[in-house]
Amino acid sequence: MESAPFFDVPLNLPHAGRVARRLVTYLQRDGRGNTAAATTAAEIVELLAPYYDSDENPNRAVAEQVRTEAALLGRKFVEQVELDALGHDLLGQGVRNLFECLALGREGAAISLRAGENPDSMQRPR
Repeated sequence: MESAPFFDVPLNLPHAGRVARRLVTYLQRDGRGNTAAATTAAEIVELLAPYYDSDENPNRAVAEQVRTEAALLGRKFVEQVELDALGHDLLGQGVRNLFECLALGREGAAISLRAGENPDSMQRPR
């Protein structure tokens, strides 16, 4: 069985921080800013905040540790989105983008569907 297409993007913690902020914004816009998912999204933002204004990742060891922590929080976020039925296409796209920026594009292409991304979205890799 062939795996689903995905975007293979190099690790980019500064942009991952920008995407995490979008997740918070989407939930607030939806009136879901006081949910467990919103709390977890804020934790991702806080974790990535030191890299947000930078154009570069920190040194390799730090970058790998931050990536691991951000991915764990991202998985937790998706579980919470599922449990509270918060998912929608834009939120799912944000999840996919977050995982792509963490150099986990394959996982992002799969997990984003659980967060509500439309499998037929024009934004998805083909």
